[in-house]
Amino acid sequence: MEIIKLRDDYIKLGQALKAAGFVESGVEAKFAILDGLVKVNGKVETQRGKKLRDGDIAEFKGKQIKITG
Repeated sequence: MEIIKLRDDYIKLGQALKAAGFVESGVEAKFAILDGLVKVNGKVETQRGKKLRDGDIAEFKGKQIKITG
């Protein structure tokens, strides 16, 4: 599980996928999210700009990102 520590109140889902190294570009993140391949807190998320906050968990291809404050 990758841990991302917030510098602000939130990080956008596409940015989190890129920061964790799960995708190589914002475009790749966009299509992964739009194709329904990403879950946030166990539910499929299709909004690239979804704000992830402390305690949220995103999942992509069996790998997880935990957001911490």
